[in-house]
Amino acid sequence: MKKRIIFATGNENKMKEIRMILKDLGLEILSMKEAGVDIDIVEDGMTFEENAEIKARSVARILTNDIVLADDSGLEIDYLDKAPGIYSARFAGEDTSYDIKNRILLDRLEGVPEEERTARFVCAVAAVFPDGTVSTVRKTIEGRIAEESAGDNGFGYDPIFYVPEYGCTTAQMSPEQKNELSHRGKALRAMREILKEKIGGDM
Repeated sequence: MKKRIIFATGNENKMKEIRMILKDLGLEILSMKEAGVDIDIVEDGMTFEENAEIKARSVARILTNDIVLADDSGLEIDYLDKAPGIYSARFAGEDTSYDIKNRILLDRLEGVPEEERTARFVCAVAAVFPDGTVSTVRKTIEGRIAEESAGDNGFGYDPIFYVPEYGCTTAQMSPEQKNELSHRGKALRAMREILKEKIGGDM
């Protein structure tokens, strides 16, 4: 049976990024929803890596013949003791829009000088293979929190994450440029190398 990659997410924006970056593996890439998996996963890990592995294992228990990937990502703001961190998606309530989440963070940093607004996006990607082995990678992109939201591309905290070398937020970048630089792009490319090796060895 031809192996498939199942990604433990229901986020369509994320799936677009994932498909762009992993397309040269030549495997079908499905979200867990597209694969018919509808489960509530409790992310109670203390790190991005633990949460990514919890998600991947939860789906792999159901789809035992597939390679299951999951990511856990978030925003760390140094001035706020690395908050929201692993709670990025749940910050200010899971159903709160990112416009509101971003506004809250901008308000908390009001008056904080540029050099103290350092932040990073973190992404850990875990892969659970049919033989039960697990691989995890972690990548980051460094930047700072902008003074105001800017840009309509991207999603989540992208409009407030400013990358000084490029003079813009990640929401002002093209999808291609963002995939090149982003924490998730870097982590998925690192994972792609692991997958190529595994697929080459035919697991």
